[in-house]
Amino acid sequence: MTDNSFQTINPLTEAPIETYRYIGDDEMNGVIEASHAAFLDWRMQSLEDRAKVIAAIGAALREAKEDFARLMTDEVGKLLRDSRQEIDLCAAICDYTAKQGPVVLADQKRQVQRGEGYVTHAPLGVIYGIQPWNFPAYQAIRYSIASLMAGNGVLLKHAENCTGSGLFLKEVYERGGLPKDLFGVLVIDHDQSDRVIEHKLVRGVTLTGSDKAGRTVGAKAASVAKKTVLELGSNDAYLVLDDADLDLAIKTCVQGRVYNNGQTCVNAKRFIVTEANYDAFVQGYAAAFEGIRMGDPTADDTQLGPLVSKRQRESLHAQVEKSVAGGARILVGGEIPDRQGWFYPATVLVDVAPGQPAYEDELFGPVASIIRAKDDEDAMRIANSSRYGLGGGIFSKDVERAKELAARHFDTGMVFINNFNVASPDMPFGGVKDSGYGREHGEEGLKEFVNAKAILVA
Repeated sequence: MTDNSFQTINPLTEAPIETYRYIGDDEMNGVIEASHAAFLDWRMQSLEDRAKVIAAIGAALREAKEDFARLMTDEVGKLLRDSRQEIDLCAAICDYTAKQGPVVLADQKRQVQRGEGYVTHAPLGVIYGIQPWNFPAYQAIRYSIASLMAGNGVLLKHAENCTGSGLFLKEVYERGGLPKDLFGVLVIDHDQSDRVIEHKLVRGVTLTGSDKAGRTVGAKAASVAKKTVLELGSNDAYLVLDDADLDLAIKTCVQGRVYNNGQTCVNAKRFIVTEANYDAFVQGYAAAFEGIRMGDPTADDTQLGPLVSKRQRESLHAQVEKSVAGGARILVGGEIPDRQGWFYPATVLVDVAPGQPAYEDELFGPVASIIRAKDDEDAMRIANSSRYGLGGGIFSKDVERAKELAARHFDTGMVFINNFNVASPDMPFGGVKDSGYGREHGEEGLKEFVNAKAILVA
């Protein structure tokens, strides 16, 4: 490899998959200009005609499902069945957008004092997305399909780990009938990325990543007055209240922690359990985690695949060790296995307290932090003490009370009651505090990168 190239690596075999090169600034600018040129035509297409293309992309994703799923599993180590489900979700996003886009983005007549008032949702131009590796298809589709439906051009800078998936997605889009060059993939480094944000033809920027990355990208975009949507990290709290169905809570919280090998921004991460249920929850949760099988992510009986990289595993283990040094105890796991592949075992930490990474920070891997609360009120206080606020959950048999707590007291962007979920195409996705701002999915996501233009007729 040269200084201008890099390799994608299979996390299971630790063997190279493909070698790629960073494109130069001239080529980068050419991709931006081509997307803008395609946008000038695309913006003139009717909402209904755009929707037909979006629907066809959904069909193309379903046709490419097996090839795309296997590529994602090879690149990032996620379970093959999870990769297949990811493609299903992406196709469902296309279905929702094709159906609801023309309705949500249609011109609106407004009551005005004199004359006639209209609001039209005009596209902005080229939207630049910086995306992570944990959902190679979904992360890119989540922002791009809504932006394309609105009439924008779209650029993607994907994580190096899943470069192949980003390029594959471009092929699928064009196979579905998207105009050539409207969706551009940029294989570039961080310095080049800053120049994309500054480019005069780029009108909006969206990033999914860490809160540190969000601050950096948000500051750069603000310096050139570009609209941003930031979906950042989190340390999602799931509250097990006094009246919770304990069996359901344990089963769901186990699933919510190891889903996608524990590498999801909205994984269930902190489990805040009242004293009435604490001992039983810890016993049941630890027993379930002990039985989780690590292995080949393409095997049907595997429950936990490898982490995406050796660096990711080292970072996670360092957080566990620092938490233990700060007083946490390991009940299950916590040791790097002596085997090929970047595996980290399902790990349970108790005696988790303020000051420890397991309490304060995001642990991006299959490590569960169990925290004791005195009662329901204390559990909510602990949940809200986090600097993050993306998702969270409440387990309670009193659903109406849980809805009230979710609506009025839980300081987070999404709340799941008696269940764990990742995303739904028809519901807004996003957070507050250090988890970022702006929304994707639903009506709110469709309107993030449009010009709500007021038209007044005398």
